[in-house]
Amino acid sequence: MGKNRFMRILVMFDLPSIRADQRREYRIFRKWLIKEGFIMMQESIYSKLSLNMNSANLIIKNVKDRKTTEGIIQTLVISERQFNNIEFIVGTPQKEIIDSTERVVII
Repeated sequence: MGKNRFMRILVMFDLPSIRADQRREYRIFRKWLIKEGFIMMQESIYSKLSLNMNSANLIIKNVKDRKTTEGIIQTLVISERQFNNIEFIVGTPQKEIIDSTERVVII
C-alpha cells in the first residue's frame, strides 16, 4: 500500500471534575488536545485527522502519555471515508472549522 490513507482519531473522555485537582487535570488535558490539533465534535469528544495508521498510532501514544489519574479516556481510529459517513440526526456540522484532507497551495 504505497499511498497515504487518511485516518481519523477520535478521543472520547469522561473525567471527574468535583475536586479542584480534578478540574485542573480536566482543563490541562482538554487544552493539550486543542494545542495538538484536535477539534471538538461534541463535549468530551475530539477528533484529529492523520495521514496514515503509523501517524495515528503515534498520536494515540501521545494521548496515552498525557493520560489523567482518574476517569475514562478512550481512542478510536477510523478511516476518513468512514468518518465522512457520519449522519446528523439532529444538528448540523460546524462550517466555520476547516478540517479537511484538501491541500492548500499559495502561489
